[in-house]
Amino acid sequence: MALVSNALECVSVIKSGDSVFLHSGVSAAQLLLKAMVDRAPELRGVKTYQIHTEGSAAYAREEYKDSFHVHNFFNGANMRKEAKNLSALYIPIFLSEIPLMFYNGIINLDVAIIQVSPPDVHGMCTLGPSVDVSISAVRTAKVIIAQVNKQMPRTFGDSLIHISKIHSYIEVDEPIHCVEVRESTPCEMQIGHNIASLIEDGATLQLGIGAIPNAVLKSLSNHKDLGVHTEMFSDGVIELYHRGVINNVFKKKHPGKIVSSFVIGSQRVYDFIDDNPSVLLLDCAYTNSAHVIAQNPKVTAINSAIEVDLTGQVCADSIGSKIYSGIGGQMDFMRGAALSKGGKPIIALPSMTVKGATKIVPFLKPGAGVVTTRAHVHYVVTEHGVAHLYGKTLSERALAMINIAAPEHREELQKQAYELFN
Repeated sequence: MALVSNALECVSVIKSGDSVFLHSGVSAAQLLLKAMVDRAPELRGVKTYQIHTEGSAAYAREEYKDSFHVHNFFNGANMRKEAKNLSALYIPIFLSEIPLMFYNGIINLDVAIIQVSPPDVHGMCTLGPSVDVSISAVRTAKVIIAQVNKQMPRTFGDSLIHISKIHSYIEVDEPIHCVEVRESTPCEMQIGHNIASLIEDGATLQLGIGAIPNAVLKSLSNHKDLGVHTEMFSDGVIELYHRGVINNVFKKKHPGKIVSSFVIGSQRVYDFIDDNPSVLLLDCAYTNSAHVIAQNPKVTAINSAIEVDLTGQVCADSIGSKIYSGIGGQMDFMRGAALSKGGKPIIALPSMTVKGATKIVPFLKPGAGVVTTRAHVHYVVTEHGVAHLYGKTLSERALAMINIAAPEHREELQKQAYELFN
């Protein structure tokens, strides 16, 4: 353990050929990452591993391809901006299984670059808003380097790391990266309302960040006794928690607690989780375990898609053959919800793209990945209603899907369905 004077000194431990983990989400240690990029001329073949991060991803630029070989389990907006070919960098995997890659030595990490809260009187730092796969990297990496940030929230759960475990660190005092969710459109608000009609009192929720999850939460003010067991959450849960709508009383796993693996949002949500024992941030191998998820009652899992075909096949990670994001935790929670007593696995999406193309399609685009199979999908929701697919034949599914497609595309979809099933 050593406090060093500058970021370059801290990252000097990284050698050519090393495997380096980058802390996830809003916890990405930007000052150390910039210093790592500054060392690009002297580094070759450094393998970086990450899920979605916020902030700069300059190491993924084409000019640094000889220095840094990027490996992504999930791609965010920063990676789409910087990387030339996401498909070449992408490792397809369920979020729940990424920690096993580290724990089982399939990927051996030399260095983990993290950002932590300052140590308490016992020397314990925390990983702040991002525990997810990061705790497994911290537990398995040979060397840990860190930014110790005075503004990092202290979190409960699997978040702890003793300062003595950190090889070297720098001290910073800067705001955590904030992501403001835009206001939901009327289309998204209608989707949220349609989803809310499926959510029962006493349900356990899984939802993420974005306009549709935000619209769902805004539609739940009259519900009672909701719980949260999710891979991530944002600002939308705060008001429902303070109003007592979210109280977690009926959860079987960690009753009374909001359970997640990471948090992304505004400063308000970071203040909410700071030193809050009612929020547990846990290893995503646990939060995303279908066995764990299924033990909670009425698990309602709400996930998004890029397109869905008439039989219920869901593409959520690519646009055709071009990787856009990743598999993430969608299948973990879709399966967990299906196995939960009274559970409801839901895919939600607008019926059309911003350019007016239908997202309910006869066939997925050539090369598109099936993230969630037709056998796993129970409900698909658009602004035009709810398609209940579970237990339906393929032709019955097609009819239900056409009924929630954009009206201007239904005639063509009906023709395609007729050719498929007659």
